[in-house]
Amino acid sequence: MDGIAALIEAFVHRRAEAPLYGLVLAGGESRRMGRPKWALDYRGEPQAQRTARLLGAVCARVFLSVRPGQAVEGLPEVERIEDRFPAWGPVAGILSAMEAHPEAAWLVAACDLPFLDAPTLEALVAGRDPLKIATAYRSAHGGLPEPLCAVWEPRARQRLLQAAGIGMTCPRKVLIESAPRLLDLANPSALDNANTPAEYESARAALRPAAQP
Repeated sequence: MDGIAALIEAFVHRRAEAPLYGLVLAGGESRRMGRPKWALDYRGEPQAQRTARLLGAVCARVFLSVRPGQAVEGLPEVERIEDRFPAWGPVAGILSAMEAHPEAAWLVAACDLPFLDAPTLEALVAGRDPLKIATAYRSAHGGLPEPLCAVWEPRARQRLLQAAGIGMTCPRKVLIESAPRLLDLANPSALDNANTPAEYESARAALRPAAQP
């Protein structure tokens, strides 16, 4: 019976698993940084381009999430999805992607993660549970879910809409209340972000001696 149950579970998982697309969140206004975070250069290329390249290794398609009318030069090969929702922050980008391609699950990555690496994304995809609303990492700084390097399943769309409708536009809070699958980070610094000029310079200094990915 155990063998039959395992086969049934594997079949259900395969049936539930949607195709995986990548989404680079680049629509923020970068007020604290003072310039677009997507364009920051840590390793000789815009950070959004590097993030898209990393996502492209594990996703069938990759898109750039942008505000309506936002100018994003230098990334001609990355398809765009413009926000279709009010100023809901990252939730607007995630929901807009889900509206554009409701058949897909989305590996969402913020464009302010200079230490993000291929093994972190590969482990996230390998640990994905399509029967959950999402698969995410536990933060290395407190253990809460990391919503902006996570796989959001199609079933998350309705939950995000409901949450935004009552004013809950923090994707982390949605995950906290939705029992996602949570994974531990092998590289504790992989999801450290850079939101200010000082953090940018600190990240650049930390990455300078590192080998190119």
